[in-house]
Amino acid sequence: FGRYIGRPGAKLVTTGLVGISALCSWIAFYEVGLSGSPVYIDIVSWIDSEFFNIRWGFLFDSLTVTMCVVITTISFFVHMYSTEYMDGDPHLPRFMSYLSFFSFTMLMLVIADNLMVLFLGWETVGVSSYLLISFWNTRIQANKSAVKAMIMNRIGDMGLALGIFGCFVTFGSVDYATIFATAPYFVDSTFTFFTFEVPTLDFICILLFVGAMGKSAMFLLHCWLPDAMEGPTPVSSLLHSATMVTAGVFLVARCSPLFEYSEVSKNLIILISSLNY
Repeated sequence: FGRYIGRPGAKLVTTGLVGISALCSWIAFYEVGLSGSPVYIDIVSWIDSEFFNIRWGFLFDSLTVTMCVVITTISFFVHMYSTEYMDGDPHLPRFMSYLSFFSFTMLMLVIADNLMVLFLGWETVGVSSYLLISFWNTRIQANKSAVKAMIMNRIGDMGLALGIFGCFVTFGSVDYATIFATAPYFVDSTFTFFTFEVPTLDFICILLFVGAMGKSAMFLLHCWLPDAMEGPTPVSSLLHSATMVTAGVFLVARCSPLFEYSEVSKNLIILISSLNY
């Protein structure tokens, strides 16, 4: 609706709504994080196919509300900065809508109560990143950088997708509560992979961490990050310094009850993280 509400309207609507979201996040942080009152919201059934049942639900615990505060607060300040930084750009409404879309996808990622809803947010974050990096699409280098970021993230996303498949095959569910509650019963579980007996939890955790490596630009999947600076400066501050690169960290933190039973994956995390610095 940018052509109808104009540039001032685009600034007001996007910045104002993100500001309201930031205020709600701080309220949720007080209620959930400080007062210790986690909230689970079940919206509707998303997929119902025999044994594969997924509910569209949201989980607000201490980890979620902490991430919500970080995402919405930083996004609000970046929106305010962008209204002046991009004031001379003829496509300001489109840019502001991309920023808001990114904030929405990040929130969907962190408040999900199962791996499938998280994966939906995970993929749409990649789409918004592509749109923002290639915002100045008349520049060849900006388009090349956006494509490079998309391809490198697809490698990590494949690992995450295989990890989610492994969770469903092993635990029979993609819900966090079910996976974390039943994980201790599969500590000694193995499966045959190319004639080798592989520990199930080690394999799943490594695949999940590969997804985190791609999104957080960790060693081996980091080469897209420097080129991503081809986008406008607010994009670099929002995506690649403050919020998007924390998505991988959030995934590891969210799945930490699963990682606790995998010494191999914990050692791999230490190794890759040390190489990043």
